[in-house]
Amino acid sequence: MSEGDPNLTPPIPSVLASLSFPETPHVTGLRFGAMSNLNITPSGIPQVHTPPKAQQRAPPTVPTPPRLRAPPARCLSRAYQRLWDASHVTLQELLDQEQSLLEPVPTQGRQSFQYRVSSLYLCYLGLLRRFDALYDQMVQPQKRRLLRRLLDSVAGRVLELKEELVHTDLCETHCLDHVLQDLALTPADLEVPIPKYFVLEQSSVLRERELMLAEILSRMGSLSFEEGVPAMHCTDAIILLQMAERARQGRLRATFMREIRREEERDRKMRETGWHKFTHDQAAITIQKVWKGYLQRKRIQQDRQTEMEFIGMLPSAKQVEPLGKVSQAWARLRQLEKEEEFQVALVKSHDALRALEGPALKEEMQEQIRQWFIECRALTGRFPDYPDESLGGSYLTFADKTPEQVKMELEMQVQETKKKKKEAETMLKVLPSKCIPMIKAGHEEYKNLWKNPYDSLHPGQSFDPETLRMEKRKELEQEIRTQVDELMRQELKNLRLAVDREEGRRLKFPKKNTGKKAGKKKKETDLTSNRSVDSLFEELVILGFLKQSKTVALKDYVGDFLYLGSTLSLAKKLPMPSLFDIRQNIALYGILRLGSSDIHAMAPLIRSVLLVGPSGMGKKMLVSAVCTETGATLFDLSPGNLQGKYPGKSGVQMIVHMVFKVARLLQPSVIWIGDAEKNFYKKVPKDEKEMDPKRIRKELTKALRLLSPGDRVMLMGATERPQLAEITGLCHTYERVILMPRPDYASRYVLWRHMLEAQGVQVTPSLDIHSLAKVSEGYTAGHILKAIQAVLTERRLIRLSKRPLVASEFLGHLAKLDPVYREEEESLKDWYFNTPLGKRMTQLIKAQEEEEARLAKEKQKRE
Repeated sequence: MSEGDPNLTPPIPSVLASLSFPETPHVTGLRFGAMSNLNITPSGIPQVHTPPKAQQRAPPTVPTPPRLRAPPARCLSRAYQRLWDASHVTLQELLDQEQSLLEPVPTQGRQSFQYRVSSLYLCYLGLLRRFDALYDQMVQPQKRRLLRRLLDSVAGRVLELKEELVHTDLCETHCLDHVLQDLALTPADLEVPIPKYFVLEQSSVLRERELMLAEILSRMGSLSFEEGVPAMHCTDAIILLQMAERARQGRLRATFMREIRREEERDRKMRETGWHKFTHDQAAITIQKVWKGYLQRKRIQQDRQTEMEFIGMLPSAKQVEPLGKVSQAWARLRQLEKEEEFQVALVKSHDALRALEGPALKEEMQEQIRQWFIECRALTGRFPDYPDESLGGSYLTFADKTPEQVKMELEMQVQETKKKKKEAETMLKVLPSKCIPMIKAGHEEYKNLWKNPYDSLHPGQSFDPETLRMEKRKELEQEIRTQVDELMRQELKNLRLAVDREEGRRLKFPKKNTGKKAGKKKKETDLTSNRSVDSLFEELVILGFLKQSKTVALKDYVGDFLYLGSTLSLAKKLPMPSLFDIRQNIALYGILRLGSSDIHAMAPLIRSVLLVGPSGMGKKMLVSAVCTETGATLFDLSPGNLQGKYPGKSGVQMIVHMVFKVARLLQPSVIWIGDAEKNFYKKVPKDEKEMDPKRIRKELTKALRLLSPGDRVMLMGATERPQLAEITGLCHTYERVILMPRPDYASRYVLWRHMLEAQGVQVTPSLDIHSLAKVSEGYTAGHILKAIQAVLTERRLIRLSKRPLVASEFLGHLAKLDPVYREEEESLKDWYFNTPLGKRMTQLIKAQEEEEARLAKEKQKRE
């Protein structure tokens, strides 16, 4: 598909004007229809444009807590309401586009189908970013509950569309640069937003877990310190202290003598040249020259800084981040206050409804069910069968659907599943979504209750009492119906005995016929049923299987976007994933799924991910980022960590059972396996036979099968040499394989700049980063970091003001490191194309080439 193809126009052009509010400064100037007076700051906080000072009214003085000034709450609430309204306008347009994707498309239209799915994927990413900002800052408790459902369901839809893109492209990474260009978006709009509530809502649990882990580690550290550090004699300690003190005094004496020699040298030069005497006017003019020159240079520097900020070449020094942080903190304080009020109102409303409406509602249900008994007895000559509690009880009888209708729906679902395999070979089609019904329900609730409400209805962002009563009335009705069903079952039994003289019968429902005999799922036997979670936790920490992960944000894994992906595809060159693509896949496969149990239950189930790439590509850093962004517990089952622990077959079963049991109880959890190829060796090397790295293979596969939707446990493996493993077993255990090739030029440029700035270096024109990015081809991010750390010693950092950095200083240190040669990368690519997904992609490419060759021959014959 060419980028300028006029036949492939964007399918959703009307939603582009209000597509997304990414956390980047470039979106501030866009127009958003009804939100033209609303800005989204880089921190994701909407702010209203203020009129000039002459038109502003002096705000009333409101007492605020010390050192925290509250933002204008009414303006912010209206701004967020407008953002919410605009988001639902976009959401309605997206829901209208969803139906067209359910229609099957021939495989010849793969490109247009991929374009439509990619467009929807980008639009839902923008919605996810908006709903995250709204949920984080909205104060009204009932709106927050609706926003949470919308946020989770939109995130689940993003993951579903990602799965569709994988099935369409037959690849884990996608070239979306042409879609971004057509939709007038930037690569920043492709960033996967990570909801802030992932860590905020479990901060107390994480704090307790960290304290528990720190206490165990401190006990272990004190024991190892006592065992490992030898005792020092008192005389030796005194001699050591004397040496250090004499060295310190010697350094002070040398510094003092150096200053004295400088003073004497200055006095000698003064005596030889003589004192130059100035008049008062000459002295004043000299001082003025120096001072005015200093002021002018400073003014020019400020003007240049302002100009560069204005044209967008430098980040603004006057960011609104402090105000954004204050407003966020203030909003979260108000959220806690309103949530406490809402919880108290929930209890009061439930008790009041139970006292006022409960008896009447119970009597009405009983009369309705008795009337049903009488009508059935009059029509059929016998009393009806009472529905089972597992099927909904009496609610099933008075619902809109009859049991026959439910049976027909089940049969239709079976027929659809039979057709899927036939259509999958010749047709492209988006599978039915679990998230779309929830999105539609949330959208309808918004339109019915929260669309354009007046501020006077909810002063101070308080809850809506009428909406609360409606919700509690439904809960009370369900609660009372359960009690009524128990009473009416007994009453029906008594009626049958008294009138028909027969015992009660159980209602038989038709069994689901799926065409296949479903195998019984084996239940996991609990090998540690007599032990508490705390004891298992402590044992895993002591033996090194449960570890403290490093605090690393996903955004610290820097890398640039692949801007020429579509161009390379058109030129029949397969583009390799960039560091940007790797970061996005980790956010989608790991962070979004582990962060929320609701998202994990709705999204396509992925239990394991394998990171394949050379050393220094940041595989461990990505695992730590997943743990940091989701608050996950980190377990280590690497072959090197298992050596000498839990020997024998029973020992392997015990350690795998313990790890997965604690991982489920402390979810979200990440189980890390370094050197994952060792578990699936084709032939175990002689020097590793004592380690027996393959002993965990079978138990690991069994434990993974027992993970079900809702179990937020993910296995993450890493390997540098996957060629040594049996590819069938490795790909059967790891459901997703993420290839991590060497960084391209754009990513290397971003890496050099980011790592230098992280070391406190201000990049100047004298430091040619372009040349560094060019000569460092083949080097990974780890190599670049080692070279920077070797050059930027403490002494070199002190001398930066006098001698700026130049590119040549890094070349010698880079030359000492071994790069990743092209042959190694080609070997990894060849291995990847032998994976199940890689084989399918190769077959697709061959089929496309054969089709193009056939069309070319037909064209030649016509000519």
